[in-house]
Amino acid sequence: MRSSEGGFTLVELMIVISIIAILLAVAVPNYSQSLKHANESVLKQDLFSIRSSIDNYTMDKAKAPQSLDELVSAGYLRSIPKDPVTGQPDWVPVQDDSLFSADQTEPGISDVHSASDKTASDGTVYSSW
Repeated sequence: MRSSEGGFTLVELMIVISIIAILLAVAVPNYSQSLKHANESVLKQDLFSIRSSIDNYTMDKAKAPQSLDELVSAGYLRSIPKDPVTGQPDWVPVQDDSLFSADQTEPGISDVHSASDKTASDGTVYSSW
């Protein structure tokens, strides 16, 4: 029998708390996985933008950039984006001695990779992208 005072019994509270715990156990991994996928999408887009800027700079100036800052100062990028995995603009540029076009005069940066050594959702390391 319930007394005239309103309230919940301990069993009712335990059932509600258990239901909330079960929902959190399902929702938190899905949320963290969707954050990881979002960061990977941003990383792919940033790599594409930087690589396109390197190619455009090389074709326009007939020489490859010697640093990523040259891309910013020449107007090919507004700013060097932050790596979404590391949270820093710490990209690893790949210096190459080969020339990619007949009128290219100087070698320089030909590619860029993430500085992260973490593993992506597809099993590869971010620095290999």
